[in-house]
Amino acid sequence: MLRKQDLAKTIRSPINAKEAKKLLDHLKKWNGKVSSQWKARANAHQETMDRGDPFGYAEVYKGLSKLEEEGTLRASDRAHLNQSLDFLAEELANALGKTPEQARNQIAKATMN
Repeated sequence: MLRKQDLAKTIRSPINAKEAKKLLDHLKKWNGKVSSQWKARANAHQETMDRGDPFGYAEVYKGLSKLEEEGTLRASDRAHLNQSLDFLAEELANALGKTPEQARNQIAKATMN
């Protein structure tokens, strides 16, 4: 249950196809770094996930994917990596009329660079 006056600040509309293409482009081009300190990294990622911004999910996913390649993921990192991938796949599948698996493939392609 949700109060009507809280609706606008609690619920956001899903992204559309145009925003989905921008999101994939952002994922492809984003070259930010994640903190080397695990606690600061976990806190920053949790704050990003709590904001509900798909572009933030993309940055968390890509940053942790790079960290995973180095073999240094902690349990909280793994949870944020999986959660961000799930959220991204759901957003993209909805916006592009794809299955979640097809969306995951597009995410994987955009992350390779």
